Amino acid sequence: MEMSFKTPVRYSKNLLLIAAVCCGGFIFSSPSQAQQKEFTAEQITEAAILVAGGGGGRTVLNQIRKNGLERGRQTRPGADGKAEEVHYELRFVHGDKIDKDKIRLDSKTPQTEYSLVYGEGHLFGIINGATYTPRAEAAAEFLAQQAHSIDALLRYKENESKVTSAGKDKQQGVELYVIDLVDKANHKTRYFISVHSFRVLSLEYEETAPGSKTPTKYTKRFYDYRVAQGTWMPFRTVLYEDGKQVGETHVLTMQYGVKMDDALFNPETAASNNP
Repeated sequence: MEMSFKTPVRYSKNLLLIAAVCCGGFIFSSPSQAQQKEFTAEQITEAAILVAGGGGGRTVLNQIRKNGLERGRQTRPGADGKAEEVHYELRFVHGDKIDKDKIRLDSKTPQTEYSLVYGEGHLFGIINGATYTPRAEAAAEFLAQQAHSIDALLRYKENESKVTSAGKDKQQGVELYVIDLVDKANHKTRYFISVHSFRVLSLEYEETAPGSKTPTKYTKRFYDYRVAQGTWMPFRTVLYEDGKQVGETHVLTMQYGVKMDDALFNPETAASNNP
């Protein structure tokens, strides 16, 4: 789960000290007092934001990641139960809050091509040049991907979400901070953040599928962190459903600052404005 290099412990503590100051934290008379202090969920989260922004934190993330184009491939179970490879392009424009975001996911399988588009608070699909209303299960899965993501943690203040500490954990020999996030729509996500590198190494959440009464537990594990235009992001994600691996995503290219035409996200024009 851990990155291929270790962040020095002294550097880790410095990040927490910076985060404490940013959050109106504490002033210590000696380094030993700082090491003994239990840091809050907000301070740990702010340290993770500092790292994700390449040391520039929220300011850099807001500047660089305002919009972007991600290309990659996914492996997931097909309708026949066999592994299916999907090539995708994800376009997004961030608003002031998550409900103001514009997102377009264009997917291509050996059998078909289709798109899911979210804009102006409305989700719709495109197939064969025509718009349609996605099935409830597909819509719920798409929206859950946005609500339960690393990005939701990095933008917790903008989205007016609440973060609390659930203590520490240790998995595969890696020490972790455990942070719980609850957004304004009451989506709950638990994040596991490396004590040494402040990368988000995994997250967990539960969702109840439409028509079901039993919640399903999902886990995302993140690997292969790389620099993308001065910011850090994982290029490989593995998804588990009730402990069973059900998907894997590999990012091939990531471009931020790409100009986006609003017509790509508009229900009236999106179908006739293919990227």
